[in-house]
Amino acid sequence: MDPLERLLAERACERLVLDFVHRLDLGEPASVAELFTEDGVWRWPADDRLVEGRTALRAYFGARPADRLSRRMMANVLVTVDSPTEARATSYFTTYRVDGHTGGMVPAGPPVQIGLPHSRLRSSGGTPIEDTFRKLDGQWLLSTRTLFLPFGGPTPSLDGS
Repeated sequence: MDPLERLLAERACERLVLDFVHRLDLGEPASVAELFTEDGVWRWPADDRLVEGRTALRAYFGARPADRLSRRMMANVLVTVDSPTEARATSYFTTYRVDGHTGGMVPAGPPVQIGLPHSRLRSSGGTPIEDTFRKLDGQWLLSTRTLFLPFGGPTPSLDGS
């Protein structure tokens, strides 16, 4: 790949990472399914969650509570382009989230998650954990997204439950 093609691929994949969290926080959560390949996979090994395919991804992310307020911060996004049609990435994220939001400002609290949604860390089975991307019909899409959380907890509810 020439340097410009590599740069464009890196930026397209970085944009997918950022678009994913913007859609969850500020848009329609179910629409994150459109960022994946048709056979895309989202997994969270520590919680034994596995969601496969766009239809299942749309249903999973669309089932988030309507009164959930969340904001995620992404940092250190590093995309590695492996070929003209394949790439992978590492990045860090922090999630602030509450349920029961009906409007207005929420008192600041600690994040509910801090993690590496795509990293080269090894899971307990020795399999690399990473985000992978594929370029199909001229468009970069997420192929797999695996969530690794070294810090996590339940989503607090504003009603105290």
